[in-house]
Amino acid sequence: MATTTQLEALTTQVRRDILRMVHKVNSGHPGGSLGCAEFFVTLYQDIMDRKDGFDMDGIGEDLFFLSNGHISPVFYSVLARSGYFPIEELNTFRLLNSRLQGHPTTHEGLPGIRMASGSLGQGLSVAIGAAQSKKLNNCGHTVFALTGDGELQEGQNWEAIMYAAANNVDNLIATVDLNGQQIDGSTDVVLDLGNVKAKFEAFGWIVLEIEKGNDIESIKAGLTEAKAKSGNGKPVAILLKTVMGNGVDFMMHTHAWHGKAPNDEQLAEGLKQNPETLGDY
Repeated sequence: MATTTQLEALTTQVRRDILRMVHKVNSGHPGGSLGCAEFFVTLYQDIMDRKDGFDMDGIGEDLFFLSNGHISPVFYSVLARSGYFPIEELNTFRLLNSRLQGHPTTHEGLPGIRMASGSLGQGLSVAIGAAQSKKLNNCGHTVFALTGDGELQEGQNWEAIMYAAANNVDNLIATVDLNGQQIDGSTDVVLDLGNVKAKFEAFGWIVLEIEKGNDIESIKAGLTEAKAKSGNGKPVAILLKTVMGNGVDFMMHTHAWHGKAPNDEQLAEGLKQNPETLGDY
């Protein structure tokens, strides 16, 4: 298992990857990707039980499903730096015929990608199906999922939330990225989510909150607690309070960088704030 210092170093490198990938093609979603960098690094490098190699059946290991697929830059970076495919392939992000499309797809067989995501609201349903399949296969591992907070405005999520609790899908840990921002503004203004914790609890879930969603120690503690509370008849939800654009000061706390690429000067400034730690691709 990696130390916190090692996880922090990897997170810094992942932020560099995100900035460089989006800048190269002048397209992509850096804000949410940067905000979730610590979460992805901690999940893949410390929490998830992963087996060598990759296959779609996923038996004998924990699984992860990304629902808010537009934050693919952070997903691709962490997958590459966790050994799923060559780091150099990050150079192909969003290029024609690349396996690293703007939203993850499965038809090209990119290792680590278990579902096509980008049409919001669907990932939690897929994760529930995977969790139930694990039970049918007597596989005692955990299924993780990540959704955005603005994504909870999609009704399919609430059908899935109701279904998971009603069917005791207790090998599922669903994390909501609560950064308070979406493409058109703050979630409070676009469509207020209300008390998300109370809503999950009313639907029969165990709910944990990670107040410092960009602090690796806090994420590690929250995910560890979530695993400890799973298997008790109820699905577990984690409310992860992050900062959009975290680690790049001019991108933080604003929806403006939801889907906007940095120019040359902004890239240079963002990379300056995140010195190279493990080597660029």
